[in-house]
Amino acid sequence: MTASPKPSSLDPEIAARLRRSADGLVPAIAQQYDTGEVLMLGWMDDEALHRTLTTGRCTYWSRSRQEYWVKGDTSGHFQYVKSVALDCDADTVLVQVDQVGAACHTGTRTCFDTDVLAVADAPAPGK
Repeated sequence: MTASPKPSSLDPEIAARLRRSADGLVPAIAQQYDTGEVLMLGWMDDEALHRTLTTGRCTYWSRSRQEYWVKGDTSGHFQYVKSVALDCDADTVLVQVDQVGAACHTGTRTCFDTDVLAVADAPAPGK
């Protein structure tokens, strides 16, 4: 079932390329544009992607609340879009942003800084 309650205004050529999950969503990775830091993972349906592309602010679909949310509208921690790209399979969106404040709902800069499972202690071969 699609997350969007109404037809989307997403460009039909982009919509035709997207490979969505069974619930009509694609994962959207937010990355700081100038450092490459991975900030968070959110979910977008066609309408959320359309809004992200046309407003310059990241819009996500909240799976728990079943509604759209624009990053920063309630927290004040905005994501200003610098670029949007699809991966090679068109099943993941990479949004490069200028993050203002914390990206994580816990108040930390990134969602990936508190539960590190492994750290390489030696460079990869050939590095």
